[in-house]
Formats: sequence, C-alpha cells, structure tokens
Amino acid sequence: MDAEIIELDPDRLPAVVDLCRRALDLPEDAAEAPAVVDTLAARATADRPVLRLGAVRGGELIGVLIGSRSARDPGLGHVDLLAVAPEERRRGVGRALLTEAERRLAALGATELLLAGNPPYYAWPGIDVRYTPAVCAALRLGYRQDRTGWNMTADLAAGSPAVRSTEAAERRLADAGVTVRQAEPADLPALGAFARATFGGTWDDELAGSLGRPGAGAHLAERDGEVLGFAAYGSSRPSWFGPMGTAPAVEGWGIGGVLLRRCLRDQAAAGLDAAQIGWVGPVPFYANAAGARIERVFFLYRKALDRT
Repeated sequence: MDAEIIELDPDRLPAVVDLCRRALDLPEDAAEAPAVVDTLAARATADRPVLRLGAVRGGELIGVLIGSRSARDPGLGHVDLLAVAPEERRRGVGRALLTEAERRLAALGATELLLAGNPPYYAWPGIDVRYTPAVCAALRLGYRQDRTGWNMTADLAAGSPAVRSTEAAERRLADAGVTVRQAEPADLPALGAFARATFGGTWDDELAGSLGRPGAGAHLAERDGEVLGFAAYGSSRPSWFGPMGTAPAVEGWGIGGVLLRRCLRDQAAAGLDAAQIGWVGPVPFYANAAGARIERVFFLYRKALDRT
C-alpha cells in the first residue's frame, strides 16, 4: 500500500463524510453518514480519547478509521468506524489503518481492541453481517467473535402497530396517578439519576444526547414527581430508537409500550418510514408493543493487543 496514514484534523471531517457516503454499502448507513461521523469523531470527544486516522494518497482521502478508548475501562480500545473507498479495497488500506490503530490505542493503555460500539457514542453494535468482507478481514487479522447483537425494525407507516394511539392506555395510567409527557432538557438531572440508579451503564449519557438535539427527543412517565420510566430516540443516529427503561416496581403497567410508541410517532412525524431499535435486549416486548422484527445482526469481535 502506497498511501500515507495520518491523523485527521477536524477540518477534514467533511471529507470523511463524503468518503463514508461512498464506502458504506448499506443505504441506511450511507444516508446517515453525517450523523455517524459527527457522533463518533466530534461528539464522542466529550466522553473519551478519540482516534481519527486517514489513509491519504496524493492528498486524497481513500480510507478512514475512527477509534476510541473506553472511558469506563481504559484497558479497552474500540474501532468505531472503518471505511475504505470502493475502488481502493483489497489493496491493504484497511489493514494498514487497523494496524496503526492497534499501535496507537495500545500506547494509550488499551490491552484489548474491540470491533464493537463504545456507548454512549456509537453507530453500530458491531459489524453488520452484511458487510461480509469486513467479517472476513476481522478473522484474518486475528480477531475472535465473542458476542452477537441485533437491531429490530419498527415500521412507521400510518396504521402500523408502532404508531397506534396510546390515548386509552394513558387514561388508565392517569387514573393510577401516572403522568406521561414529553421530556425537556430540564428533566435531564432526574432522568439521569433514575437511569444510573436503576440500570447503571451509560444510559444517562445517551439521554443527554437525546434531549436538546435536533431530530432527537424523549418521553417520560412520573408519579408524584418520581420518574417511573423513560424512552428516547435520536441520540446516536436520527433513525434509531433507544434507550428506554421502566422501574421494576411498575413493570406490567403498560408504561413501556406507551413511551415506546410516543417516541416512534415522533420519528414518523419527522418523516421516517422505519425506526431502528438499537442493540435490542427484550425482543418479545418490542415485537408485541410495536410489531418490530429482528433485521440487522452484528458480530462483535475482540483481540488482545501487544504493548511491547
């Protein structure tokens, strides 16, 4: 490979977006390239060290890798995005970018590198299995698959289960003293505290990404000022739903289904014809509440790094 690997300055990010529009083979990914690059290469810097590598030949960007170190486990590095111009594939560009990322992330203290999303700022759980050359490359370069993730797709067309009315359910909840409403930025401290105390992880940071951003939002349920549940969308990508959670004490009340469909109706009103429910856990819930189906499947990989 005769290209040079360089660190990309922020002023090169428009070129990264252009490359991703050409290099991401799945239309749903290419269409959201601006949001993906903004999330991984710009917004994520508020949370963790971010690595932006480019492969350049004659001044032209022909490949890009965005990586990061976990803010919660400094021993873990992540490859968040790897894209190579279609006409430059099978020429060692991806290998060179990944090898350099391994070296640099090891120097930052990472002992393992994951080809997997690094919440709260991620664009995919792992490698979509339809990117078959990427799966083959990961195995060839010594990465081992250790998990599988999946998304579910909710059809947002008028009359679909995902956008059906929640008025009757909300009246029943109101009779029990539960209010369901649109969340506002001022609700973030209470929502974040509820998410941390009830579920742990990074959901409070993802909620912050959903509140106050164009094309994103959240809804909450509360009783006597106490948060009982939330649902959010648009934190990482405009078409993606999540996270959501309900207090264990009120599971079975129908709160989750109401919050879910309120968010999906917002996304439908924004012009989306489908929503991706990202990195799904409770498949039966989403299938029953919104008629969602498993559609995108991701393989997650990891590899020990040599720090010598």
